[in-house]
Amino acid sequence: MNETLRTQQAHRSIRSYKTDTVSDEMLAQIIAAAHRAPTSMNAQEISLVVVRDAERRARIAELAGGQAWVEQAPVFIAIVIDFHKTDIGVRKAGQTQIIHESMEGFGVAAVDAGIVLGTLITAAESLGLGVVPIGGIRRNPQGMIDLLGLPPLTFPLVGLTIGHIKDDMPLKPRMDIGTFRHDERYDASGYPAAIDAYDQTIMEYWNKLERSDGMTWSATLASRLHTIYFPQVKPVAAMQGLLNDK
Repeated sequence: MNETLRTQQAHRSIRSYKTDTVSDEMLAQIIAAAHRAPTSMNAQEISLVVVRDAERRARIAELAGGQAWVEQAPVFIAIVIDFHKTDIGVRKAGQTQIIHESMEGFGVAAVDAGIVLGTLITAAESLGLGVVPIGGIRRNPQGMIDLLGLPPLTFPLVGLTIGHIKDDMPLKPRMDIGTFRHDERYDASGYPAAIDAYDQTIMEYWNKLERSDGMTWSATLASRLHTIYFPQVKPVAAMQGLLNDK
């Protein structure tokens, strides 16, 4: 196994950071790696907003629902769907952009944002830094838009904290890989047994960490997926011009 694979397979979310800054050189290397990440049709419809200012990070932590590690980590990167950028290019070529009004447009931008996120994670962890993705910026997307000064046709999709690790975490167990990898055709026949086994495994993990609030995987999903937990995403995206109606 090479170093890249070791880094990727050792991933864990870090929510405790030292006060040490992330050097400009480290940050530039991480962003340069993400800059090379592929995007559909080379549209490059993703932008990053890097936030190092303590007050801004504190505000992001608040907007994300009180996630203290966002304030604690010295670097926060917002990954932004950016059809404002592509619209400038399309208009230069004499055409009218409409992809931002479609499900396809939002979907492909979300895929590309995910690729950028994954690249940022691997790059940062390869330098010995800790990270945790922050979907909570979608909790109050208008607040994020205002804070970051985002123009129409953009949307803050996900963030990432980056910093030097203070308190490390053991690897969280995953469900059996057979529920993830399907060869030739999708097969869900093993799901019930795998979920039963994983519910037990994840509770053993919580118990080792002395997390009295830990729940089974099934119960955790039931507590969250029975509702639209970030209901402002659709209306705010629509106000930004990402109508998602085609």
